[in-house]
Amino acid sequence: MKFSKQTLIAFVLILLVASLYRVWEGRPFGFAPQMAIALFAGAVIKDKKWAIILPLLSMLLSDVLYQVLYINGMTPIQGFYDGQWVNYLLIAGITVFGMLMRRITFLNVLGFSVSGSVIYFLLSNFAVWIGGGGLGRPKTFDGLMLCYGDAIAFYRDYGVINGFAGNVLIGDLFFAGLLFGTYYIATQLVVRPVVSRA
Repeated sequence: MKFSKQTLIAFVLILLVASLYRVWEGRPFGFAPQMAIALFAGAVIKDKKWAIILPLLSMLLSDVLYQVLYINGMTPIQGFYDGQWVNYLLIAGITVFGMLMRRITFLNVLGFSVSGSVIYFLLSNFAVWIGGGGLGRPKTFDGLMLCYGDAIAFYRDYGVINGFAGNVLIGDLFFAGLLFGTYYIATQLVVRPVVSRA
């Protein structure tokens, strides 16, 4: 993929805005653009290497910002912690999942956004369970179900509007709509310019 100056500027702006928004104090917990960026990159960017790099850079930049804020006592959220590599692996996986989107339509974006949120929730909490994190539930099917229940209860009791799971889904739908909608409008204006009537 050959980058034009405009494409490079757009990528840098997406990275900066997404990273800064993720560490913005006061935003609803879980309402962040990284999942939507991963889906968008997978579906739109033809060079698969750059498709995977873009959302990972967004995560890394925001994690660095979180760590700086944490070190300076400005947030209780650490940027770097044990097991964090799982989140990066899952974001890369969501990008690959986005590559399966053959056509960008409203229904496809909606379906992939909801599916991506569910997949992320299931796999991230599976990783917590298999790694013995959380409440250290037993390595049985019942223990896994307890771990998922713990996750839902944790998100509900976190004290945020609509709970974490609701915010994640709403955030994924919002940012996917914003990214894909803007892309659709931009491509329609560039590919099919408005023809004035004589």
